[in-house]
Amino acid sequence: MNLYLILICVLFSLAIIDLIVGVSNDAVNFLNSAIGSKVASFRTILIVASLGILLGASFSSGMMEVARKGIFNPAFFTFDKIMIVFLAVMLTDIILLDFYNTLGLPTSTTVSLVFELLGGALVTGLLIAYDSGYGFEKWDEIINYSSAVTIVAGIFLSVFISFIVGAIIQHISRIVFTFDLNNNLRKYGAVFSGLAITTIIYFLLIKGANGSTLINDQQTQWIMDHTWVIVVISLVFWSIVIQVLMWWKKINPLKVVVLLGTFSLAMAFAGNDLVNFIGVSVAGLISFQTWAASNLPAGDFNMAGLAQKVATPSWILFFSGVIMVITLWTNAKSRKVSETEVSLSRQDEGDERFKANFVSRGLVGVAIGVGKLAETFVPKSWSESLSRRFTKSADDATTSDKDKPSFDLIRASVNLLVSSILIAYATSKKLPLSTTFVTFMVAMGTSFALVLGYTLLMNCFP
Repeated sequence: MNLYLILICVLFSLAIIDLIVGVSNDAVNFLNSAIGSKVASFRTILIVASLGILLGASFSSGMMEVARKGIFNPAFFTFDKIMIVFLAVMLTDIILLDFYNTLGLPTSTTVSLVFELLGGALVTGLLIAYDSGYGFEKWDEIINYSSAVTIVAGIFLSVFISFIVGAIIQHISRIVFTFDLNNNLRKYGAVFSGLAITTIIYFLLIKGANGSTLINDQQTQWIMDHTWVIVVISLVFWSIVIQVLMWWKKINPLKVVVLLGTFSLAMAFAGNDLVNFIGVSVAGLISFQTWAASNLPAGDFNMAGLAQKVATPSWILFFSGVIMVITLWTNAKSRKVSETEVSLSRQDEGDERFKANFVSRGLVGVAIGVGKLAETFVPKSWSESLSRRFTKSADDATTSDKDKPSFDLIRASVNLLVSSILIAYATSKKLPLSTTFVTFMVAMGTSFALVLGYTLLMNCFP
């Protein structure tokens, strides 16, 4: 008993360390758009993100099932074996994430967790199968094969979906707003902002209500029954509020969208990724509690009970959120990782840390080919009209490099909007999506949309 109690203490100590190194790497996911567009002071951005993290942590309870039964079948493991797997996973995760943080490279904490659990469970499962005489025919039962394939496929499919959706939404948004944001915001800014805020509310609050520890079943059911009423009222309300603020306070509506988007993406991050840092330790605690109540030897106690639905205590979620916020404010490595992603996704020329490779050149070549092909189907007058909307304003050209943001507010808004929607949707379906892959590929997609626009411009006005 004493040995395993010490192991639980070790697991939670490792969880705190994992929270620190994990947030240091993943902070880039929800900070880069606000930092890159210079929407507000760094302090203001951190305050907004901190509030999102604290609220999002309460939506993470349902995701904890992934660590308990998403990758392997606990019914084939005894308590002593499963604790070895959990300890190996936590140690590996910390070493791997801190290594990437030191290099200033973003990596996926979700992919790390999934494959660490898969690797640990696979080796332990092999030993169990050999010991019990199961042979290879029980492999697909020991490892939760169908669930693991779904999770892994979802993670890597999200890379392509994020890139494509980000490119399409950014291209349409640029056609509507152009680079002359001041004039076009007066026409469409309130409606765009109202639509963006409503979309965020729908996916974060309505779709995420099922996983929250702050909302009971009756309240959740009421939200589900009145979804479209809430959506319509929200769209009208926020469009009017933004328009009034534009007239009265002369605010830039996109700043509201970017700050709210930062809040929502931080909330989506905490809801989806908290399992990556504390899920294994929480699973270890639940395992210990069920074993201690059984009075059986650790080697004889079957862990089938882990497959049952168990709510994660609210205090653990809140305490984890507080640690994440403290890390966000104090850890210098997170800013190093942020600098890497912001520099990669900026829309102007500059010194590049990474050189172009055959994949990026191939994508640009495809964009040029698509642009030339489109010329044969689209009337010349239409092509010229569209291409003019990708011409940068004179003010932008005269802005000094020091004061110039890495990308403008319309692109920052699209980055945040698309990323938070995809992540929140995955959380509502209890799918552990890689927030790093999603936010990074959305940023690359919006950058690629700029390439498409410039290709159109060059083809029409060579």
